[in-house]
Amino acid sequence: MPTSPHGTHLRPSRLALAIACATLVLVAPELRAQSEGALPPAGEPAQPSAIASERLIAGEPTPALEEEIVVERVLTLDLTRDANDIWDRIRRGFSMPDLDSERVMDQQAFYLNRPGFLKQVFARGGRYLYYIVDELERRGMPTEIALLPMVESSYNPMAYSRAHASGLWQFIPSTGKHYNLTQDTWVDERRDVIASTNAALDYLQRIYDMHGDWHLALASYNWGEGSVQRALRRNAEEGLPQEYMHLRMPDETRNYVPKLQAIKNIVAEPELFHFELPYVANELHFVTVDAPVGVDLATAARLSDMPLDEFLALNPGFNRPAITTPGQTFIVPTDRAEQLEEGLAELALSGKGWRMHVLAGGESLDAVAGRHGLSTAQLRRLNGLAPGSNPGAGHALLVPDGVDPDGALEVSALLPFSAAAPSQQGLRLAPAGAGRGQPQLKSPKPAPRGAGSGERRNNNRSR
Repeated sequence: MPTSPHGTHLRPSRLALAIACATLVLVAPELRAQSEGALPPAGEPAQPSAIASERLIAGEPTPALEEEIVVERVLTLDLTRDANDIWDRIRRGFSMPDLDSERVMDQQAFYLNRPGFLKQVFARGGRYLYYIVDELERRGMPTEIALLPMVESSYNPMAYSRAHASGLWQFIPSTGKHYNLTQDTWVDERRDVIASTNAALDYLQRIYDMHGDWHLALASYNWGEGSVQRALRRNAEEGLPQEYMHLRMPDETRNYVPKLQAIKNIVAEPELFHFELPYVANELHFVTVDAPVGVDLATAARLSDMPLDEFLALNPGFNRPAITTPGQTFIVPTDRAEQLEEGLAELALSGKGWRMHVLAGGESLDAVAGRHGLSTAQLRRLNGLAPGSNPGAGHALLVPDGVDPDGALEVSALLPFSAAAPSQQGLRLAPAGAGRGQPQLKSPKPAPRGAGSGERRNNNRSR
């Protein structure tokens, strides 16, 4: 596909405009020669031009006047100025070939018929887009990929599918391990905004290098590269084109790229669809702050002067309500980092916090709970234990040490892997800047993440 001087792909309408301009340049001398000739005296017939006379002598038909060419209005970008907002910046990095099909139109209509949902999801994604776009540009990858989490998880880092895919980018456990995302009792980096984004872009880069085609890479991301390779071989054996549009795929994968294309179309020209994108500044949204062992997430949210749901939206990777291992970080808005660091320093001086208690032989949960001012049910909730469970000797328990446990109990009830959250549900996150109501739980059903080995990843398929 032709590219502009800035390296962006030209749409068919742009191509038509370029051809029209080239044609004008070629015929300009002839037009000028005709226009510069002296006008005949009044009453005398006009004489044919020299070029027209030559055509008549040669017996060539004189070309009829063509209808006026009406060039379709196209989106133009002034790359000499800074981006107005994150959407402007994303548009500048579009470089995937466009897909034009009935399925794209269907998906576009689906989103546009739900403007409230569309605005909510775009606003929610505003928390993460600057980091994602920055990383894409650093790697030289198309910025359309910044819109992919909308297809995968509706920009909900707590999203959890029935196929056990988790996070913004919907990694299943095996692929998460393949890309070094820690998944244990204490953290699940598939939900970590920074770690999962880096892993997803690593994965996408690898499968693009495998296929040399972004549509095939996206199909592999959804279906698994092994499945796509088999579909390509089948087409080759049958003499069929080896392109995304011509592969036999499950419906989910066949609709996957059209969904992304539909979102891209809306972001590219929202005014064309009478849709207003929520404002998201093109500026650094968050930074990381060292998270000391023993601090609970509710306390960190309070020290950051942030509502708990906002804090969890930036720090969704923890499986327990307090920091239990060194080397962890909190993610906070850039304007909250300094006050959080100061608050954590004061808290460290107090010597209060959370610690681990290892059960001794014959020691009961009732006894441990009583010594720390908790009910047995609260102790189980803090540690993600099912009601009625009684772990044996050697089991490590999170317990308060001189701190009020109420905040941690509130957090533990919201964590997707806590006993209080049945069926490992995801946290319903409000859009950035929305009302500060209490978070609620829901059961999202995004598409799961395919394994690096090429295993299938459709929700309705064996994984």
